[in-house]
Amino acid sequence: MKRSGLLAAVALSATLAGCVLMNTTDPYAPSVGPAPGQGAPAPAAGTGALPESLTLPKAIEIALANNPGIAAGGWDIRAAEARRDLTAGAVLPSLHAVGGYTHYLDDQRLIAARESRDWGSPFTDDIFSADLVLTMPLYTGGRLISEIKAAELLRKAVEHRLARSREELIFNVSSLFHGILAQGSVIDSLEFSRKALQEHRRRVQDLLAVQKAARVDLLRTEVRLADLEQRLVSERNVLAVQKRVLASLLGISGAEQPITLEGSLTLPEEGPTPSLKANLATALRQRPDYLAARAALEAQARKVDAARAARYPTIALQGTYGGRWGPDPSQRPAGANEADDVGSVGIVVDVPVFEGGRIDAAIREQKAQLESDRQRLRELELRIDLDVETATLNVASARERFLAAEKAVEQAKESLRIEREKYDLGKGAIVDVLDVQSALLDSQTNYYRALAEYHTAVAQRRLAVGEEP
Repeated sequence: MKRSGLLAAVALSATLAGCVLMNTTDPYAPSVGPAPGQGAPAPAAGTGALPESLTLPKAIEIALANNPGIAAGGWDIRAAEARRDLTAGAVLPSLHAVGGYTHYLDDQRLIAARESRDWGSPFTDDIFSADLVLTMPLYTGGRLISEIKAAELLRKAVEHRLARSREELIFNVSSLFHGILAQGSVIDSLEFSRKALQEHRRRVQDLLAVQKAARVDLLRTEVRLADLEQRLVSERNVLAVQKRVLASLLGISGAEQPITLEGSLTLPEEGPTPSLKANLATALRQRPDYLAARAALEAQARKVDAARAARYPTIALQGTYGGRWGPDPSQRPAGANEADDVGSVGIVVDVPVFEGGRIDAAIREQKAQLESDRQRLRELELRIDLDVETATLNVASARERFLAAEKAVEQAKESLRIEREKYDLGKGAIVDVLDVQSALLDSQTNYYRALAEYHTAVAQRRLAVGEEP
């Protein structure tokens, strides 16, 4: 009977060793929503529904609520908070319920003798146990405190990275929004130019009917019209792609609803421009990615301390209370029970004497990672310096290009008026009219794109210094 019970226990252990949860986690299950504290999704989430006219503030609001990258960042914070709580829980007492079954080759006392000549405990080779085990760390060489500080700093680093992701998303949405507005204006200019050429073609046809124009003038006008048509097709395709990219940033899937933007490209009033040195100081003070890198570096320093603490002894308080059962004992003195309770309390000291070099290896690993993080922080400082300087120069350059393009548009309009009058009076050539018409179109295209680039440059400067939009 005992052998069959032992075989049954072995078989049960072998069976349970490979068991897994019956209800395994589905990695592709629908999302449960945004991370707590990250706000509710905008009405557009998952439905493709957008307002009839989308303003820039509304686009940014929808993007921050729906963008999967931002949602993932929110859950990263929750994961970091859980890791911090997990680490902090290690300093608190732990209480476990532990049960077991042991089969001995030789009969054993059910419980240890409590006094000399104590023969009251039965002897058995099968003992069942159930205990409550309390363990509380008293001294760990500072390892737990260092791990808690590292976990808290890493949580802050994750928060800063999410803030930087939000800033980058706002920049991308703003840049694309102004780019779409500029692209729409470019298409409007092309359509206006096409109408002007169509009107000019009718004028040439009228002059040709009274033999005041050459047929080649009509052919040249037709060629320019054909060129405008293919440019319109190309620019409309660019606009469609830009809108799909914007929809992706907004977290909207599907193309069942067109995106209609509400806004205009205007040159904002130029306020006082901070110096390059001031911008750089601001960036190092408030850029979230820089703050995240510093927090990660400080956390890594605490990880080095935790690894070094593994060389020190650990002291813990440990107490147990439970019962022992010995069914079918081989020896059972009169009055002895088949079950009894046991308990203990004591101090456990664990001194690492030999670990095969694992402690030193762990310390070297953490120190190497610390040096790596220091160099990455220095690399980021250099990149911030470059970002700020580039963005500051781009703002000034974009404004100058816009002002130059504005003058070019006015000059091209006047040149077109003069060349048309000369042609109508028979004193000009059709080539001059067409060239000036093309120059006006190019000037208008440069004007709108320079204006969009200026808005993008301003947003880029804010992103470079970590300013709120």
